[in-house]
Amino acid sequence: MNILVCIKQVPGTSKVEVDEVTGVLKRDGIDSKMNPYDLYALEAALRIKEKLNATIKVISMGPPQAKEVISEAYSLGADEGVLISDRRFAGADVLATSYTLSQGVRKLGDFSLIICGKQTTDGDTAQVGPEMAEYLGITHVANVRKIVELKEESIILEMDMPDTIEIVEVKYPCLITVDKDIYPPRLPSYRKKLETANREIGIISLKDFEDQDEKRYGLNGSPTQVERIFPPEVNEHRELWKGDSKELSKRFMDKLNNLKLL
Repeated sequence: MNILVCIKQVPGTSKVEVDEVTGVLKRDGIDSKMNPYDLYALEAALRIKEKLNATIKVISMGPPQAKEVISEAYSLGADEGVLISDRRFAGADVLATSYTLSQGVRKLGDFSLIICGKQTTDGDTAQVGPEMAEYLGITHVANVRKIVELKEESIILEMDMPDTIEIVEVKYPCLITVDKDIYPPRLPSYRKKLETANREIGIISLKDFEDQDEKRYGLNGSPTQVERIFPPEVNEHRELWKGDSKELSKRFMDKLNNLKLL
């Protein structure tokens, strides 16, 4: 079985500046990490690999420094990794990102199962995985919280719907997005980190795609544009009150009334 896991490098802090012209995050020079939900996706793939004779390939999209999360995936147990990187992909919305990733997947070959994290912490749209599947023309299941059974030609999944828990069986090839309840992620292996320190990370760009129309990628291929984005105001004002419980409860109620919260 060939498994593909989609991973992303996201800011490691909430204090990120925003480009006022393009409305995208300024990622240069800030601490980064692997998207937490992608750790759950990778763990799900590793659990399958332990049961079956599976190969895990990871794919990411981003600037050259995004290689760091692929190296981290190697230290967790992934076999191969590829980075989609090209300046023409910058500023992509979820639709352009999904299309770019789908083109990268087509370049890499056929996979029985594609696993994505439910969402990313820098976008929180939860749309990229399902949109990728639509572009690839394969079945997809979102909000997967449990892999019930792995069969030769299909997989049985438990998914968390808004009001119900549903169990579905889908045939390969398919794409799933997993929630954080699926498995606790393992820690990177120091031994694997040493063993894979020089493992090759492939790089593919627009010239490697079947569709090389620049209007389909990056800002040019993004039908949605951010009108305004700004960091939240930080209020560090604190008040310290002293008194007995009766005095403090009255003061607390007065404060809530003054703030019109009651």
